[in-house]
Amino acid sequence: MKKLLLGLTLSALMGLPVSAALKVGETAPDFSARASLAGKEFNFSLRKALKKGPVVVYFYPSAFTKGCDLEAHTFAEDAEKFEAARATIIGVSADSIARLNAFSADPNYCAGKFPVASDADHKIAKSYNLTATSAKAGMKDVRGVEIGHDFIERVTFVIGKDHKILAVFSSQEDKLSPDQHVEKALAMVQKLASR
Repeated sequence: MKKLLLGLTLSALMGLPVSAALKVGETAPDFSARASLAGKEFNFSLRKALKKGPVVVYFYPSAFTKGCDLEAHTFAEDAEKFEAARATIIGVSADSIARLNAFSADPNYCAGKFPVASDADHKIAKSYNLTATSAKAGMKDVRGVEIGHDFIERVTFVIGKDHKILAVFSSQEDKLSPDQHVEKALAMVQKLASR
């Protein structure tokens, strides 16, 4: 009977969603992706960006949604501080590149200050052990446009030049608001720059 109960308990636990984002000290998976900066498409390469200094890779659910808009706007406002710390910012979501072209150029959001990359097939998110959830059918963004893609969980990684993860900030685990992701990432890269 005990074995049966243990088996049932383990089965139930295995069915629960688990947020197991990569941890501090682990090697960040390299990736390249189609990205947009100020509405112009290009190929972003993590490997190339790391040659310049640390990279803040922030995953977010969707462009043109309340929390994601706040996060992008806050990153844009602090973009010069990240540059002063020799850090690169890249946002990653399951948005199409067409949505990201508009989002990256919009002065209320990214304002052309940093790029955002499309991970429509979730390959990048999966490589960082992040989950994606389905958007509700017919869900619309702040512009009234149907979203039509999955939401990747909000997690921010600060990655060192050696590809090692130096910090991880999670809305779910750390109970951080979107703008607090920016605040904590900035503090981390400024600390690195002062060494």
